[in-house]
Amino acid sequence: MVEFLLQNFFLGLGLAMDATAVSMTNGMNEAKMNLKKILFISLMFGLFQGLMPLCGYFAGHFFIKYIENIIPIIALIILVFLGLKMILDTILTKDDSSEKNISITFKVIFLQTIATSIDALSVGVTFSNYAVDEALISSSIIALVTFLICILGHYIGKIFGNKFNNKAQIIGGLILIVIGLEIFIKSFLK
Repeated sequence: MVEFLLQNFFLGLGLAMDATAVSMTNGMNEAKMNLKKILFISLMFGLFQGLMPLCGYFAGHFFIKYIENIIPIIALIILVFLGLKMILDTILTKDDSSEKNISITFKVIFLQTIATSIDALSVGVTFSNYAVDEALISSSIIALVTFLICILGHYIGKIFGNKFNNKAQIIGGLILIVIGLEIFIKSFLK
């Protein structure tokens, strides 16, 4: 049982890296984000990272084989779109005030959670030999790990956001584009 829990803890860490990087980006872009919003965003990332493997588990090999090849393309499109939007918003905005504070909207949060968790759908297929309770435990561990390290990611991002001001949004946009490309490229290296 300990081995099972450790295995799923490390799986959760691996799956949460994209969400954590995006959380850092959010922290950089909205440096004055309050704790309530940080917890909400981290919870969204955790929920989606936990729900996607469950969806993959229940869909099994029947459904996933039809969409598995387009999952990285969907993630790439969403993350590149969000990244480019962040970069263009910064470049096209004439306000050079160091007090500028971008507000991350629910729509953006939702797209980020989908884009960073969609690869976890495929992971759920690997749970096919698990009993339902084991799949639920695995997904719960993944969700909890993601939630916790995304909170940390937000605070790390806030530190950089306060130091780099408006440049943080460009850096954040580039990070999102790189994450999208990484997901896409890794899908071809499997």
